[in-house]
Amino acid sequence: MKKYIALVLAAVLVLGIFTGCGNKGNKETESQTGEKATESVNSTENNTEGSTENQNAADTEQLTTENGQESSVLACPSVNGKLHVEGSKLVDQNNNEVQLRGVSTHGLAWYPQYVTNDCFATLKSFGANVVRLAMYTYESGGYCTDGDRQQLETLVQNGVQYAFNNDMYVIIDWHVLNEGNPNRYSDVAKTFFAKMAQQYASYNNVIYEICNEPCNGATWGDVKFYASEVIPSIRSYDKDAVILIGTPNWSQDVDEAVKDPITGYDNIMYTLHFYAATHKEDLQNKLKSAADAGLPIFVSEFGICSADGNGQVDIDSANSWISLLDSYGISYVCWNLSNKDEKSALLTPACDKTSGFTYEDLSDEGKWLYGVLTSHVTPETPGI
Repeated sequence: MKKYIALVLAAVLVLGIFTGCGNKGNKETESQTGEKATESVNSTENNTEGSTENQNAADTEQLTTENGQESSVLACPSVNGKLHVEGSKLVDQNNNEVQLRGVSTHGLAWYPQYVTNDCFATLKSFGANVVRLAMYTYESGGYCTDGDRQQLETLVQNGVQYAFNNDMYVIIDWHVLNEGNPNRYSDVAKTFFAKMAQQYASYNNVIYEICNEPCNGATWGDVKFYASEVIPSIRSYDKDAVILIGTPNWSQDVDEAVKDPITGYDNIMYTLHFYAATHKEDLQNKLKSAADAGLPIFVSEFGICSADGNGQVDIDSANSWISLLDSYGISYVCWNLSNKDEKSALLTPACDKTSGFTYEDLSDEGKWLYGVLTSHVTPETPGI
């Protein structure tokens, strides 16, 4: 009898050892890049959808949001892989539709303190799955004026890596603004994007935004010519990454792109920007018409205050916009991650933290965005 019990115990012990090895093997195979495997540092602590072991994007669990719509669990590179465009939709490696929701930095030259691994981990814990790295080109500290190019490139490179570490997508944003016409620095842009594409062609989480907001008289013809110059610089190294193209009038005139889209390249999307207290039904109708016409649209910047970054927040208009974007599955990125004393900042001026933000650290826009992001990930909004 004792011999029989000893044999049973030995069998249980051996089974436990093999089971443990199997689980360890599954854990160690999680990765999030095309050619190289790097384990996400937040695969257990900051992954809001839970473990992704053996998970296939095709059977992603559906959750009901606060407004009654169904939304996929948070998309991430380790599960959904490199994104591309099918028709008007952003889709993953298995051709499942994907919606990115996240946060844009302010100008990297002015608020570099938020480009940290811990900060991005905090954003991920809030329900963000994309970070936009806004690198101004013309203004003081801009890449094409008096900015330190090496320092700015290092911030972009660090930001890409921190997003990668936290299993998030990342947008490298050439933040055209006050120069108006993107062609002003097109030669510099070509060199910059060629360098970035060469470095990140093997990454599955990088998206390129080649001109933030053409304005001050820049036409769609100007933007198309610029795109024809810059896109080949990216495609020389990264053959299929998603590229975002700004539209005239501070990225509002998506109707111009409908009439004369960029041809000859795949995985192109067009940006629309809005500020909810300023832009309402007219711009919403423009978006609807363009989306219904089959234009791939990405809202790479928005706020819930006035277009100047101040004024009052308009929650009703903001909620209307989010419902519209969700109904079309359009991705959106909120401006801006800073404690600047303006309504569009996500943090209060009194918050000097660079990560681990509490609810009290968030501005009115920050609190609203936190509610939006978390409502798309889990039915109950978690506390912070």
